Amino acid sequence: MVLRLTRSLRHRSLRRRVLRRDLGVIVAAAALAVPFATGPAEASHLVPRTGFETSRGERWTGQAEERSFLAEVDRASDRVLVERIGTTNQGRPLRLVHIGTRSPAAGTVLLICSQHGDEPAGREACLSAVRDLALAEDRATRRLLSRARVLVLPDANPDGRAADTRGNSDGVDVNRDHIALRTAEGRAVARVIRDQRPDVIYDLHEYGATPPYYDKDLFVLWPRNLNTEDGVHDAARSLADHYVRPAAAAAGYSSGLYGIWTDPVTGEPVKQTAGDGQERILRNTAGIKHAVGLLIESRTDALTEAERSDQALNKRRRVASQQAALGGLFSFVGDRHGRIAAVTAAARLAGLADRGPVILGGADNDPAEPGETLQDPPCGYRLDAAQYADVGDELALHGVASRRDGDGVYVPLRQPARKLIPLLLDERATYHLVKGQADTAC
Repeated sequence: MVLRLTRSLRHRSLRRRVLRRDLGVIVAAAALAVPFATGPAEASHLVPRTGFETSRGERWTGQAEERSFLAEVDRASDRVLVERIGTTNQGRPLRLVHIGTRSPAAGTVLLICSQHGDEPAGREACLSAVRDLALAEDRATRRLLSRARVLVLPDANPDGRAADTRGNSDGVDVNRDHIALRTAEGRAVARVIRDQRPDVIYDLHEYGATPPYYDKDLFVLWPRNLNTEDGVHDAARSLADHYVRPAAAAAGYSSGLYGIWTDPVTGEPVKQTAGDGQERILRNTAGIKHAVGLLIESRTDALTEAERSDQALNKRRRVASQQAALGGLFSFVGDRHGRIAAVTAAARLAGLADRGPVILGGADNDPAEPGETLQDPPCGYRLDAAQYADVGDELALHGVASRRDGDGVYVPLRQPARKLIPLLLDERATYHLVKGQADTAC
């Protein structure tokens, strides 16, 4: 269901009176560890605010508050469209917020917030970003939003958020369901990726520290899956190394690489898996689907005695660090939107050439072992009628094209999803959906 955009003289007046601010407010607010940087007193009460902000971090924003907040932002801005893209098993809506231009030629950025229900800081940062992008009047923001659409799924696991659990209402980890697509949440995300074709997918999480190794304010990680095209992989590393981490540092937050610890005695890196190249994890699925993916993790544990005695202070720091990192993301998109679109378009076209290996294992920090690489992949895979009945919906959600073949279907590799298809249909792939019959008579 789409919320209709309504405008009135009162709303126009509200927008004129809102404090003019640019994307730097996200970093500034983060540096001050406050939930929102308001303008003059006469304007502050007009700005839509989340439950987290009005309570100054005493509590997280509730489901009803989220709905009201998004509706208020929608009414206050002609840049916003709020769409219901799915419903959880417990009947909660999954909402996607569209901000900025609707030109089909524009680049697209997708924020996926709090896939794990017990990691709420990303959701709060996403909600405040929706408001800030919707109401900002400065030239830089207007320029950004004239060139790019920002899509935000503020709560990717509302059932888990309500229960304060990592998984959804069935206990499934949504961030391990981006291949199988057995959850309502995973299916909704896949549908958005298929239909909107985002150039950047930014995935917000939190983590529990394990000092003295894993103890930064923020950790980042790009797609490690070896089927990610080089241009997309390099752009994701640039987003992490040259934008997100420097933005966090400028706001006073430390950062590191997720999955790698540094030994405090030797200074040597100590590897931890963190999912590495698993195709079912969103940052890797993003890369395989030709989007510049990045995982961001904020630290949940208290950093100081003050945070240990004041949970609101701890929560504000967690949200503020995510806001600072988002500032880096938006700078990346503003600076490199043309180059980002070029590399993602080239990655989509690469599958049409139908050349090169497909890799079933390994990661960019862990080379594939013998037997994990299809050096000469098949031309396609045949599925019988029963197999297609079982996985046809999932193939469609992944954007995989097929054609009728007798009583079943034939899935050719010569298409943009070329490197994804064997991961779904080859019996040697770790998370395959079904054992397709490989066609090698090319």
